[in-house]
Amino acid sequence: MKPGNWKAGEAVMTAGSENQPFNQDERFETRHWPLEIRYLAAEKRLLIDFDNGISFAYPAELLRVESPSAEVQGHGPGQKELIAGRRHVGIMEIEAVGNYAVKLKFDDLHDTGIYSWQYLYHLGENQEQIWADYLAALDERGLSRDP
Repeated sequence: MKPGNWKAGEAVMTAGSENQPFNQDERFETRHWPLEIRYLAAEKRLLIDFDNGISFAYPAELLRVESPSAEVQGHGPGQKELIAGRRHVGIMEIEAVGNYAVKLKFDDLHDTGIYSWQYLYHLGENQEQIWADYLAALDERGLSRDP
């Protein structure tokens, strides 16, 4: 999937930058736009090259358990669900949503998350900490990444 016709916008990202929590209400304000999106099915990784020269590789499992959907994030602060058992999840489809996001369909049939470019950039920048927090939460609740 190569989004050659996506245009850079004028909006400035006000949340989700380094050392700031991601604010779901501002998920459509974009500072960095993707130049190319590739999915490596064998590795179950989504690769995104952004217009500022930074690239991120996202494991499908991370994208699934951090889905911006209400099913995962809830409808307000403190309602986020911990999703376990997704070690082997893959992405079946990537669909453009306007020029601001993609909708991912996972092979566990979850398909309600709309991943804005800002949210994906936030996940990429903070992937190490987000992943560590996820693993700690699983361990704390006695859950596993395995199905």
